[in-house]
Amino acid sequence: MTRIDSRLLSLAKFRIFYTLLIVAIIVLVYADNIIHSDSEQSVASNNKAISPLLQSYDHNSAGRLIKSDISHLVLRSMQEETIEVGRENTRPLVPPFNVTEEERIAWFRSMLSEFHIFKSDKSAKQFHGRVLEFFNKECEGQFFMTWISPARSFGSREFLTMESLFKAHPRGCLMILSRTMDSKCGYRILKPLKDSGFKVHAVTPDLSFLLKNTPAESWFAEMKRGKRDPGEIPLAQNLSNLMRLAVLYKYGGVYLDTDFIVLKSFSGLRNSIGAQSVDVVSKNWTRLNNAVLIFDMNHPLLYKFMEEFALTFDGNKWGHNGPYLVSRVVLRVQNRPGYNFTILPPLAFYPVDWSRIGGLFKKPGSPAHSRWIREKLLQLSGETYGVHLWNKQSSREVVEEGSLMQRLISDRCIICNDIYSSSRILIE
Repeated sequence: MTRIDSRLLSLAKFRIFYTLLIVAIIVLVYADNIIHSDSEQSVASNNKAISPLLQSYDHNSAGRLIKSDISHLVLRSMQEETIEVGRENTRPLVPPFNVTEEERIAWFRSMLSEFHIFKSDKSAKQFHGRVLEFFNKECEGQFFMTWISPARSFGSREFLTMESLFKAHPRGCLMILSRTMDSKCGYRILKPLKDSGFKVHAVTPDLSFLLKNTPAESWFAEMKRGKRDPGEIPLAQNLSNLMRLAVLYKYGGVYLDTDFIVLKSFSGLRNSIGAQSVDVVSKNWTRLNNAVLIFDMNHPLLYKFMEEFALTFDGNKWGHNGPYLVSRVVLRVQNRPGYNFTILPPLAFYPVDWSRIGGLFKKPGSPAHSRWIREKLLQLSGETYGVHLWNKQSSREVVEEGSLMQRLISDRCIICNDIYSSSRILIE
């Protein structure tokens, strides 16, 4: 074979390889678009009235259950990053520390275009129509969560929250308010539950719409223009506190944090908030929490919560615009007429204090510890609707074999198939 023939043969092989490579890339992109088509559907806005919070759930059918070994697991959660991101942008938007208020406001103004949560783009403007379309008469209860971190950090703990919710409410409908989860990446994460017949959907929120005609409308407009101090705490974290109030005020339903295990149906609850702690002598509550909220639309207490948020916002104090806020407001209005709501005892949603949550993850080290686990499980099977996992304190805890957490996971998961193995990512 001559040198020319050899070069021609090599060139031909290269062209064939290059053509096959291009074809493979096109096929992959096309398949990815097909997978994501459901999450990108546009729902035209309509004038149908949103259904009120339904008070009865059918929990006799548990869906398709697949069990697997879950010993020595790490329930990973990354929501504590509190990063506000775009669908592809993961650049942290954390205010600078050790600066004056004026310097922080100047930084905030320079970064406004990066705060995608402020945007009222095409995806956000479809929000109301998508909500009305999703929550139809087939939904036996409407549930909301928020997610402010990158979709890729939506981990096994957050997935367990969804599973436990559907285990207790198989015909419930869950909407996740999140720009990052309203994406191809987010769709793949939710797909196992969708394929099992459960109704879960991520939607880009429109905060301007949610806060319209509420006490927080002017506050949000000023913040959106960079005329307020966002504080040292990432603004997205505080906006999550406001978003849960606004969405319940607009539509009614149940809000849940993503570090919560649902143990039984909420069907008997209405206009309820949980106490986190009580005085040991008087038995009166000393602090409430906003990790679980159950309210009808247009409830006056939600209006007061948003009013307090706008009037007393402080982005420098952790909890000031969340748990401490609901505690301040309820303390003022609980004895006034017109505010019909129920304060549930800590056993309902917060049966384990944040300072002791680590004990749920430990295997029994003695007969006394084993007895404590049995007694705690019996207690939780009574008046407890769910367990808040206090993610900030427990996110790095390992689920040890024989622990109370292992029992809760094995009883409450639905998909279960290896999704809780150590540091496993839920997407490829």
